[in-house]
Amino acid sequence: MNYRHAFHAGNHADVLKHIALLAICDALVAKPAPVFALDTHAGRGLYALDSNSAQRTGEAEGGIGRLIAEAPKHPAIARYLAAIRACRHEHGQASYPGSPWLLAHALREQDRIAACELLPEEAGQLKSVFERDPRVAVHARDGYAAMKALLPARIGETRYNRGLVLIDPPYEAQLEEFDTAIAALREGISRWPQGTFALWYPIKLRRALQPFYRRAAAIPAKSSFVAELLVRADDSPLRMNGSGLLVLNPPWQLDQSLAGVLPLLSKVLGEGPGAASRLEWLVRAA
Repeated sequence: MNYRHAFHAGNHADVLKHIALLAICDALVAKPAPVFALDTHAGRGLYALDSNSAQRTGEAEGGIGRLIAEAPKHPAIARYLAAIRACRHEHGQASYPGSPWLLAHALREQDRIAACELLPEEAGQLKSVFERDPRVAVHARDGYAAMKALLPARIGETRYNRGLVLIDPPYEAQLEEFDTAIAALREGISRWPQGTFALWYPIKLRRALQPFYRRAAAIPAKSSFVAELLVRADDSPLRMNGSGLLVLNPPWQLDQSLAGVLPLLSKVLGEGPGAASRLEWLVRAA
């Protein structure tokens, strides 16, 4: 695997993914019971937007950079930007938090996080970020396999009935990655049926995703929806034109929060007339 997220940190896909991630976490911690979070493709946890990698692509300028500059009014955006400020206060003004950092920021002392990363160099960096945080266990292993090993979540005498699994693979295998991800979601929901599962996916040609939508709708979750952000028309297979999140067992009112923020993100981050957003239920709870 050759993918390095350092080239893409803070881009429009990260903005969508991380706003939704924080909204899910906030919904989970609204109740007192402890929460377990599994990040299957965690990366290094913390990125520098002034690094050579980030500067080579400049993707963060069209993502978090543009959002900070315009800062449209919405509670979910304000929550996300507050987390960015907290990260930069701790790690410097060029820093950008990956999903494991945001999980650690949003969850509580009684909650636990398992962060998986297969690449040795990235896993080593991830361990250094959380070496003083006993809530976070870093696993240098395949995240899909970890779902079988770590779900249902039990640590010591504590069984975690509530929590989140974030699946954010690099899609180096292109459309074949969807087969692996769907299989992992089916396995995960069978092991932990009350958990919330969120799968991030890129959008190039939307019509190529139709089999994925059909298979996602057939996963036996209580409810599920997709939330998508396009920054340009979804008509080119050569670049990522947007991205989406498939959310299984979403927390109460998450759809309302995202439905309100998605059009704002499309307006601020859009790069042409094809910029758009949508939230569509695949399965509604009975």
